[in-house]
Amino acid sequence: MAERRASVERITLETKIRLSVDLDGRGQGQFHTGIPFLEHMLDQVARHGMIDIDVTAQGDLHIDAHHTVEDVGIVLGQALAQSLGDKKGIRRYGHAYVPLDEALSRVVIDFSGRPGLSYHAEYPRGRVGEFDVDLIHEFFQGFVNHAQASLHIDALRGKNAHHIAETIFKAFGRALRMAVELDPRMAGVTPSTKGTL
Repeated sequence: MAERRASVERITLETKIRLSVDLDGRGQGQFHTGIPFLEHMLDQVARHGMIDIDVTAQGDLHIDAHHTVEDVGIVLGQALAQSLGDKKGIRRYGHAYVPLDEALSRVVIDFSGRPGLSYHAEYPRGRVGEFDVDLIHEFFQGFVNHAQASLHIDALRGKNAHHIAETIFKAFGRALRMAVELDPRMAGVTPSTKGTL
């Protein structure tokens, strides 16, 4: 079986990011972004997705975290797209519901070759610590644009902003795990009636 790994580097005037993924990893991660809450969320993706993620990011955090969070999403999307290659044999679709105490979120993903984000989450406050929850949308928008995936995120309930965000990222990781998993019954087959994704 070919290794399903990729490493991507993105350098702009706002950020410098190096990120690698291994879709058949053990859920391990190394995160150096300067944004502790983002690293906590990426750890959820790695652990629940059983995907190894290694990211180092330097960004203009003296302005705010926006560019760094968005660009990490972009680079993660690029790395997923590269590591999936022609997508032959993958399940393509993934979904997960994840609770955390009072919070519950649902995430559904399709590696369709078409970017799309439907994001529905309301938070009781605008920040978790120093982290602006608006940036969660920016992260996932960057991801879908470059992973060429359709992603539906619904925070179904919750009263604690940290819990809501964490259920989203955990569910995202579990949906990713399902979607990128190789289906032995689909070996060598593109999971599309079009014959390509």
